[in-house]
Amino acid sequence: MNLSSPGGTITIAGKTVSRLGLGTMRLTGPGTWGTPSDHDAAVSLLRRAVFTQGITHLDTADAYGPHTVEELIHEALHPYPEHLLIATKVGFLRPAPDVWVPHGRAEYLRASVEGSLRRLGVDRLDLCYLHRIDPEVGLMDQLYTMAALQQEGKVKHIGLSKVSVEELRLASTVVDVAAVQNVLHMNDRYDPVVEVCRDRHIPFVPYRPLDAGTLAKSSLLDAALHWLLALGPHVAPIPGTSSTAHLDELVLGVSGFAVTAAAGTDRGSCPGPRGNHYPVPALLDRTDMVTNILYEPSSRGGTD
Repeated sequence: MNLSSPGGTITIAGKTVSRLGLGTMRLTGPGTWGTPSDHDAAVSLLRRAVFTQGITHLDTADAYGPHTVEELIHEALHPYPEHLLIATKVGFLRPAPDVWVPHGRAEYLRASVEGSLRRLGVDRLDLCYLHRIDPEVGLMDQLYTMAALQQEGKVKHIGLSKVSVEELRLASTVVDVAAVQNVLHMNDRYDPVVEVCRDRHIPFVPYRPLDAGTLAKSSLLDAALHWLLALGPHVAPIPGTSSTAHLDELVLGVSGFAVTAAAGTDRGSCPGPRGNHYPVPALLDRTDMVTNILYEPSSRGGTD
C-alpha cells in the first residue's frame, strides 16, 4: 500500500493533509445530478484514494447530486480516519441537471449546513466553503451567517470559493478565511488571489486544475500538476475523476514533484506573473495546450 502523501503535505483547516486532494463532483450522474452510473465503483474509488493512495483531502459539496456525494463519502469512509479532511460547500440551489443558482439567504445556508452534518455523519464540519456569493444577498450577510454557524460549533473553519482579491479582503474582516478555491490551470494561468493567499498564509485550492479534462492527457497531466504545485507550498489542487485508473495516474503524476523541487524549483515562493500569466514549464509542448482550448467545462456538467 502507498500511504505517502501525494504531492507532499499542507496544513488546511488545522489538519496536515496531502497537497494532492480529490475533487468529487464527478461521482454523480450526468449534469452533476443524481447517482453515479456505477455506485460500487464510486465507493471503491473513494476508499482507494484514502486507504491505498494516501489522499487525505476530499473536496465535496451539498450541490453535487445534490447530496449524492456526501452520502457516498459517508458510506465509503465513515467512521473517518482522524487525519482525513472532508471539505464541503454550501450556497447553491440545484433545481435541475446542469443548473446552478447561488442562494445565500441565512435560512438556506443554515439548512444546508444541517443537511451536510447529517449526511456526512459528523457533529461539526471541519471546513465549509461558501460555494458562491449570492449577489442578491451580498457577501457580508452571507459571511455573518457562516460566522454564526461557526460560533455555534457547527462549522470549524470557513472557506471561500470563486472570489476576487477585494472579496477576500472584505471577507477577512468578518471571518478567518481557512482556504480559497478558485479556478487555476495552465489554460487559465493567472489569478492575483494566488499571491494574496501566499502573503496571508491562506491555502489556495485550485479547482478544475486540469481544465475539465483538457490537460488530463498523459502528455500534459504531469506538467499541469507540477506547475500548480510549484507555484508555492500553499497551493493544493483537487483534480476530480470517477475512474480508479485515472486516480492512479493523478497520484503518479505528482510522484516526481519532490525530485523537481530538489533540482531547483523554489517551492517556498509563488512565481510572479509574466504578462498576466504564470510561466509554463519548459517540458510542456505549447502546441498541445491549444487543443480543445475553447472547450466549455459546463458542457460536461457543473461549475467546479
